[in-house]
Amino acid sequence: MLEQLRFSFDTCAPNVNETALPGEKPADLVARLAQEKGRVVADQFPDALVIGSDQLAECDGEVVGKPGTPENAILQLSRFSGRAVDFHTAVAVMRSGSGYLFERTVVTRVQFRVLEEGEIQRYVKADEPLDCAGSFKSEALGISLLDSMTSPDPTAIVGLPLIAVSQGLRGAGFDLP
Repeated sequence: MLEQLRFSFDTCAPNVNETALPGEKPADLVARLAQEKGRVVADQFPDALVIGSDQLAECDGEVVGKPGTPENAILQLSRFSGRAVDFHTAVAVMRSGSGYLFERTVVTRVQFRVLEEGEIQRYVKADEPLDCAGSFKSEALGISLLDSMTSPDPTAIVGLPLIAVSQGLRGAGFDLP
């Protein structure tokens, strides 16, 4: 997704415990994880501008994570059938050496249509959304599972809110476009 902004970058996967703290709300959890992921990398490379991000799904106030298995994906999508689910996507743009920090969380409300068991199974087999919060890929066949989607940043649902990232990069002195 960052390639859309046309600047060079490297990627690094931080090792961060993603367990929620006791009583931590989904919006707070996702914001904390984005910042922690960025901080781990920024501390290793203090002069680099680092982007940390995280995404989770929330249904009825409960965090719904990545399914990991086809069976769990089917269970998640069955639960979402005919319901609205909020996807929280957080980003933290930071430079450890200068203390620069920009944070933003974007919420995308996804209204799933009523889904039949057979179509859920076919979808999971076709798209294999096992590493996606909420078990669907809006950029692929998963879009067919929805009635609607509302977001101030349409890229957030794919995993990185590029409008917010652009704001953070400009704040750090990047000239975009």
